[in-house]
Amino acid sequence: MLNRFAHYLLGLVVAALMGVTIAAAQGTPDQLREVKVVTRVLPPMVIEREQGLTGFSMELMDELANRLRLKISYSTAPDVRALLEEVRAGRAELGISAVSITAAREAEFEFSQPMLSAGLQIMTRGQSGAGSNPLGDMLRLLISWTSLAWLGIGALLILIPAHIVWFLERRHPEGIVPTPHYFPGIFYALYWAAGTLVTQAESAPKHGFARILAVLWMFTGVVFVALYTAQLTATLTVQQIAGGINGPEDLAGKRVAVTAGSTAASAVRDLQAQAVEVRQIGEAYDALQDRMVDAIVFDSPVLMYYAANEGKGRVQLVGAPFRKEDYGIVFPRGGSLRSEVNVALLRMREDGSYQRIYDRWFASR
Repeated sequence: MLNRFAHYLLGLVVAALMGVTIAAAQGTPDQLREVKVVTRVLPPMVIEREQGLTGFSMELMDELANRLRLKISYSTAPDVRALLEEVRAGRAELGISAVSITAAREAEFEFSQPMLSAGLQIMTRGQSGAGSNPLGDMLRLLISWTSLAWLGIGALLILIPAHIVWFLERRHPEGIVPTPHYFPGIFYALYWAAGTLVTQAESAPKHGFARILAVLWMFTGVVFVALYTAQLTATLTVQQIAGGINGPEDLAGKRVAVTAGSTAASAVRDLQAQAVEVRQIGEAYDALQDRMVDAIVFDSPVLMYYAANEGKGRVQLVGAPFRKEDYGIVFPRGGSLRSEVNVALLRMREDGSYQRIYDRWFASR
């Protein structure tokens, strides 16, 4: 009897020890892994409010933390360079915000599968943007390529009838050209041709063929002035609305605000524009309104959120997004979380939870 009791007691001890061993290996149900996450404030990806951080990236990270049983400790970096440095130095186990996946970054870090598809976009001052300068707009219009092209056409149109009138009127006793010599006779003819083109002739030629030419020339002048006025009006309207920028091809030679170290900075330089680097995107918004730059190039979701909220009526987006990019969660090389995060992201897409988070921040309202 005693022997049987000893065997029973020994079995209980072994079972208890095995339970302790398994619990130690797997962790208790309430135990959470602590993970340091670095982010940066960049609405709508990350928004800083009194109650804490929110935004698309934060909601996505919270859902991942719930699924992977993680206890998140957040720190913020001022820009993408500082965020990547925190991950590189091992002070954070992952970084999440608007971090574009590029070949250069992939060579140094590991990324999750794309968490958001984006791209670069252009922002300019709106039609009612602050700091409008009508005199400056007019001066820019007068020295624009459009004006120069039309002035060249006008000069060519003046030269041809002027020489015809000079040739026909130079020997007429009552003609509008008082001398048979080319100089200064041609100047009288040029004055007549220019005046007839843009206003109304002060005097009519006396030669019969020259009079027919004068009638045709006055009609040409009416058409020319109408077309020229319409073109200048259209060009001025475009300049007032978009500063003459309608797409990436129009950025050459323009001053464009970009954040330091971003993919937008290299893209703007590739487009032959003058990149004005700022530390944070808020500085770029201020520079645009203060007319220190002609445009901003940055991530499309961020600019869209600003244009629909704080910048509504003061800024506008130009053209479609270009240089398509994907955002990812960044990890140091050799990290253990990447595969778990990827599986969780896939399951979130499959069960609709990812779409619900996306719709809260990006769906049309």
